[in-house]
Amino acid sequence: MRPVIVPSGRFYNEDCVAGAKKHLAADSVDLIITDPPYGINGDELHQHYNRDEEFVVEGYVDVPASEYGEFSLNWIREAERILKPGGSIYIVSGYTNLYHILHALRQTELEEINHIIWKYNFGVYTSKKYVSSHYHILYYQKPGGERTFNLESRFGLEEKDPEGGSLNYQDREDVWIINREYKPGQVKNKNELPTALLVKMIQYSSNEGDLVCDMFLGGFSTAKVAIGLNRRAVGFEVAPRIFAAKVSEMEAIEPGFLLPGLRVPRIEKRANRGKPWTDADREFLQSRFDQLIRAGKTKKDAIAIVGRELGRGRWAIERMLKALADSR
Repeated sequence: MRPVIVPSGRFYNEDCVAGAKKHLAADSVDLIITDPPYGINGDELHQHYNRDEEFVVEGYVDVPASEYGEFSLNWIREAERILKPGGSIYIVSGYTNLYHILHALRQTELEEINHIIWKYNFGVYTSKKYVSSHYHILYYQKPGGERTFNLESRFGLEEKDPEGGSLNYQDREDVWIINREYKPGQVKNKNELPTALLVKMIQYSSNEGDLVCDMFLGGFSTAKVAIGLNRRAVGFEVAPRIFAAKVSEMEAIEPGFLLPGLRVPRIEKRANRGKPWTDADREFLQSRFDQLIRAGKTKKDAIAIVGRELGRGRWAIERMLKALADSR
């Protein structure tokens, strides 16, 4: 089947396993972000969320629970094949079939980087148990290459909140609080990931011009954001109705349209960041730090001062101070 081709994108109305085998070479994709079918009668979810389905496109294709294990292994093995060495994959999953996805991942060479919790609004209504209001995001890499992780793509390492906390550290914690999106009156898939969630993953784990793949396009959210961030996109969707409804929207997408709205991080260059420590560096650190403490500086202020003088970040200074203390 021929792809639908738009600027920076190629999309196939096909099963992702068969389609990827036909259309994508091994080691060709930089990043995969995907939200596979629920395996929990996904076509009936509105009964749990109590939401209006008027604008949701019919024809959502779910996977029977009895087949979910084999289904997961098949598509994850194909994802492993097409990822470049060093490439990353994010898999969004609910709890019900998380076991099957983890079991499939453990039968590949893919390596776990983080198990992220995504906390959202609009949890499933319950009256006799706690409300379920989170998804799991499994962040893995294919070994054999250098993994892209853009440490300061969103916040500089020295940026602080009003209380003095590190904005970079907070943004990289493994619990993400990002709300779902209201899309009243818009044609949509049964479930779509919010733009803010996708922007975060794509910023950290890819660069402009990289190829981002979604094995289950659904409402094409991943593809839209990837192209909006000036990446290339490729993906598969087996349901004909949602595919037909969304490809026309993709033809109107302007590559890079999201870039002007991104926050610009404030990055302070440190001359010696990442460089090996010399004996002279260690001696200066210890003597200067002790001098600042004797002069009445707090530990936090002393670390900041000596960090600027040595051209190194806070964490490097703290780790070396601890190492020096342990060696005494």
